[in-house]
Amino acid sequence: MKRSLLSVLLLLAACGTPQEQCINAATRDMRVVDRLIKEAEGNIARGYAFEEVTVWVTRWEVCGPPPPPPAEGEEPQRPRMCLEDVPQTTRRAVAIDLAAEAAKLKGLKAKRAEQAKAAAPAIAQCKAQHPE
Repeated sequence: MKRSLLSVLLLLAACGTPQEQCINAATRDMRVVDRLIKEAEGNIARGYAFEEVTVWVTRWEVCGPPPPPPAEGEEPQRPRMCLEDVPQTTRRAVAIDLAAEAAKLKGLKAKRAEQAKAAAPAIAQCKAQHPE
């Protein structure tokens, strides 16, 4: 699911104007830091964090080639079934050190300010090269 979401996002990003594409490229790291800031703020507000856990669940799956079509008057054959291990990802709550999370948030906000200052000339250049 994550791969399909990523492909859709990449396709949508490719549809932007040249100026938007240029600005997106110049601010890619800032968007990552913005996401991390939002996550840290949510963790502090909740008092706990989430972690993704993948467990393997065994279930019956159709395997092998499909059965041939039945001859006239015959019962159709059932497909062959196999037990397969399938990954299942869930989120679970985990305890966090709120002081450490607040320090991390402070550092992320400082990094975001540095990135914004560093990206300003690149954004201005994008706007100059690709006026709308």
